[in-house]
Order: sequence, then structure tokens, then C-alpha cells
Amino acid sequence: MRIVLFTGKGGVGKSTVAAGTAALAAARGLRTLVISTDAAHSLADAYGAVGTATGSTNQSAEPSEVAANLFVQQVDAQLRFEQSWADIQRYLLSVLDAVGMDPVAAEEMTVIPGAEEVLALLELRQHARSGGWDLIVVDCAPTAETLRLLALPEALGWYLERLLPIQRRLVKALRPVLNRAAGVPMPGDPVFDAITRLHGELDDVHALLSGPESSVRLVLTPEQVVLAEARRAYTSLCLFGYRVDGVVANRVFPSGDDDPWRAGWVTAQSAVLREVAQSFGGLPVWTSQYQPAEPVGVSALTALANDLYDGADPFAVPAGDGPFRVSRGDDGGAVAHLSLPHVSRSEVGLARNGDELVMTVGSYRRLLTLPPGLARLRVAGASVVDGELRVRFTEPEPVEAR
Repeated sequence: MRIVLFTGKGGVGKSTVAAGTAALAAARGLRTLVISTDAAHSLADAYGAVGTATGSTNQSAEPSEVAANLFVQQVDAQLRFEQSWADIQRYLLSVLDAVGMDPVAAEEMTVIPGAEEVLALLELRQHARSGGWDLIVVDCAPTAETLRLLALPEALGWYLERLLPIQRRLVKALRPVLNRAAGVPMPGDPVFDAITRLHGELDDVHALLSGPESSVRLVLTPEQVVLAEARRAYTSLCLFGYRVDGVVANRVFPSGDDDPWRAGWVTAQSAVLREVAQSFGGLPVWTSQYQPAEPVGVSALTALANDLYDGADPFAVPAGDGPFRVSRGDDGGAVAHLSLPHVSRSEVGLARNGDELVMTVGSYRRLLTLPPGLARLRVAGASVVDGELRVRFTEPEPVEAR
């Protein structure tokens, strides 16, 4: 099963491209599900399906078929929230009730920010594990929200693996005393179990989306500001271990008549497109011309995607090892390779903390748990070569006997 995620700066047409790619897959006979993690759902509008079960005012817990082999789902966040967050929310509500907070305000405070996007990822996991699809297309939120979302499973796992067991033991031992002293209820096993279950589900999402059959596709328009954001997104996605398999340059003005206004746009966009080719060397860059009318409906979107990919197979599994790999040296050491396009060594922060490698690029930080074969070695140095961070590991120095 193949998973393709589409993201890009808001307003570049990523939902249209995602919907068109899914429609093309269905037309080629692939059983296809397209799902949105964007709170501003627009899939139903793109397919002209408002008023059906995919419409924004009538979301469905199950995918709805809009054409042969093509199913759309805009997640019922309330239903998934109740399934994954209910035990935790009940405990938080009991705490806020004990301190006298208004019930309506308490209800609002116990809904986590970004819950809809997170729960859409859990829905994606459920569909991916069902085995019922050949392709799942994900219409992601704009770039910044997507990066935070994709970093969440790994970050949450770090805290839960280290803090949750300690917290659970302390609460069990001190619950009677804390209940009397603090006057508020302490969390019980169902709360900890719910947090552990949520972490496990998100960890599974990360494994799915960073696996060999999943990839991210960047959508941009040929503008300098948009290109700059796409370059940063490319770096950050690689940092967190996600494969980027291509770039879609959308709304490209076709050359043609002598209209000076359009000629100016063609010239400006051509210059940016040359930079796009240089910025994403090695990746396919697909271009979609500015349409004479808004592409709405399955037929129009299929035609758009057919022209966009121009005979290429946009559903092929990406070749290569992915952003992270390890090579072994003859001296017993090793080199960890991590793709980090568009950065220099001075822009990368690197530290070792036990069996973890702490990497910082800009405002993003990743805690990479080293495999056992690397964890026993010491870091001997690091460099950035041809858009790749290379961290050298050597055998630890022998400890002298006293």
C-alpha cells in the first residue's frame, strides 16, 4: 500500500493537487482514499461533493465514494476525540471541577489545540492498517502545521518513555496522601493507560509515514517567498526522517501572446522555476499550468493530474534508502548519514545525550535514538557534505586499569 502526503504554503493549491492525484489513481484502477488533516477542509468543495457525507457540515465516520475506486473522508474529529482522549479528558475535568472552574470553561480547556489534525493522523493509521486500500492520499495542513504534526509522535514518545513510568510509580505510592493534601483527584491507571495507548498509536503513525512506501510531495507556486518556505520544509522533513519524492510547481503561466502583463509573469516565474530545479536536484519537478477555469469535479481534477504528471508514474515507491542510513567502516566504526539539504555545518547543532543524538536545525530539534550498534560507540566528529549530515562514530577508548 502506498501513502502520499501533500503539503505546501497556504494558498498554493495543494488540496487541488492532492484531490487530482487521488482522482487519477482511481481512474487507473487503484482503490484510493483521500483524507484531510487540514482543519479548513476543502476536499468536498474540490470534488463538488458538498451536501454529501463528505460535506463540511455533515462529516462522516466512514469514507464516502465520490467516483469508482475513489473515496473521500473528512474526519469526524469529535468521534475520534472521544475514542482517544475521553479518559484523559474526564480526569482533567474532575481536577478543574475540584478547583471550582465553570463546567463550560473546563470543557473548552480540556480540548487540546490541534486535536483535529492529530486525530486525522490516527484515522489515517486505522485505514492504513486495514489493508483495504491501494493508495492513501493525505491533504495536509499548510507547511508549518504539518511539520509540527509530523514531529509530534517522536517528541511525545521521548517524554512518555522517560517520564510516564516515574510519574505512574510516584502517583501510586503517594495517591492517598496527595488526594488529602491537594484536595484534587490524582490520575488513576485508566488515565495513564489512555496516554500510553495514544503514544503507541502516534508512534505507529510515525513508523508508517517514515516507512519506505510513504512519501511527502511539496506543492509550491513559482514565487520567491513560496520557494524559500518549500526549501525550509524540505530540510525539516528530512531532519525528521520523512522522504520527499517530488515537487509540484502549480499555477505556472503559459507563454503565448504579446500581452505585456502576462509576459512579465512568465519571465519572473521562469527565473524561479530554474531555482526550483537547482534547489531540489535529484527530485522530479512536475509543473501544472494556470487553468483557464477553476478545476472542480472528479473529471476536471483527473484531467489536471493527467497533464501534471505527463505520463510519469506518480504512485511508484520511491527508490533509495530514505533520509537516514548507516555505513560501516573497516576500523569497526560507522558513519550515520542524514539528508539535510540547504544547510551548512554552522547551521546544525549536534549533541550526544546517552543513546540519543540531539540535532537542531533552525527552530526544529530532533532527538534521534541511536540503534544499539551505534549507541555503544562514541562520536568522533561531524560534517555536512553535499546536503548530507555525516556523523562519525568510533570505538570507545579503552579504560585504563588502576
